[in-house]
Amino acid sequence: MKRRVTLQLSGCLAALLISGYANAKTELSALFMSQSAYSESDIRAMTADYEKAHPDVTINLEFVPYEALHDKIVAARGAGSNGYDVVLFDDMWPAEFNRFNLLKDVSSHFTPDVKNKIFTGALNTVTWKDKQYGMPWILDTKYLYYNKAMLAKAGITTPPNSWQQVMEQSQLLKQKGIVKYPLVWSWSQAEALVCDYTTMVSAFKGDFYQDGKLTFNAPGALKAVIFMKDSLDKGVTNPNSNEYLEEDVRKVFSNGDAAFALNWTYMYNLANDPKQSKVAGDIGIMPAPGDAPGEVASMNGSMGLGVTQTSGHPDQAWDYITYLTSQPVQNHYARLSLPIWKSSYQDPAVRQGQEALIDAADKALNVMLMRPIIPDYSRLSNMLQQHLQQVLQGQETPEAGMQALTQSASRLR
Repeated sequence: MKRRVTLQLSGCLAALLISGYANAKTELSALFMSQSAYSESDIRAMTADYEKAHPDVTINLEFVPYEALHDKIVAARGAGSNGYDVVLFDDMWPAEFNRFNLLKDVSSHFTPDVKNKIFTGALNTVTWKDKQYGMPWILDTKYLYYNKAMLAKAGITTPPNSWQQVMEQSQLLKQKGIVKYPLVWSWSQAEALVCDYTTMVSAFKGDFYQDGKLTFNAPGALKAVIFMKDSLDKGVTNPNSNEYLEEDVRKVFSNGDAAFALNWTYMYNLANDPKQSKVAGDIGIMPAPGDAPGEVASMNGSMGLGVTQTSGHPDQAWDYITYLTSQPVQNHYARLSLPIWKSSYQDPAVRQGQEALIDAADKALNVMLMRPIIPDYSRLSNMLQQHLQQVLQGQETPEAGMQALTQSASRLR
């Protein structure tokens, strides 16, 4: 009798253990940003669909402002298995992260066929020294948005085709009293300022290197700063731009308080939404213009998803990333961030309702200028932000500011 009871108890215990293992779920932790590109609700919806198809996986999502993203990733490197499995990273960080061995090398997943299907600018986002450390996900650059109704009211029949025309049309709009500050930018002392500056460096055919050395006082890079400061001095740029981030720019433009704005892809559909915008239906979009008529300027503002070295479930983490970055998922959520896949831009479902955006992207995504990529990028970015702000606030001349920055940057590695 005792033996029978013991066997029954043992059987029950074994069944419970087997059931427990069968029902055990893999838990992944993923870190995303809570601004621009895909919305938090979109990412949660994508993840819910993935979990539904993979009932053995649970994904814990964390969202932080872009400004906190880098430091969160770096701080978590000592957390071991308690850290993140999947992280969203900007295109300048693989160099630094490689030095600290933060991300797994996933180059083996990138066959020639896969590489050919993805925009080169997107692929550059996750590449450092010919190795891939993640999958590109957010393919983005800054576009010039304009208010069609304001331009028409001023008698302007065509949007500007150079930055000189942007300045001329802005002055006309201001003179006619149509809008007090025609231009608005995200020039707060943050990475957003570096992105706007890089766009302008591209416009003036500049680069960040001369003879292999970081240089910010070469003609193109210097002209960019001079134009930015000049737009403030002439009263066409909203002076609050020095405190604005991208969401501030969107709100000012959507409220009808600007005729021109430089911003990311995500603003297009939000500014055209009557529930969130007073100027819906009057939104024009074009690639950022160049210095000469008909030229296009663009900077690489793309981001990738990577698997951390400390992930306890790297295969599942990569599978989740593969799902989020897949063409069907990206095509479905193409309203706030455009796909990394070239063929998506001919997909009627992707184009519908945002044809102007797609046409602008088709030109801009092929000429994206990368920000200066060095392992010590965080320090360089902080120095660049500080000098740009000092110039914009009139605390130093463009020439002196960029010369000082070039000297300081020469000591970085």
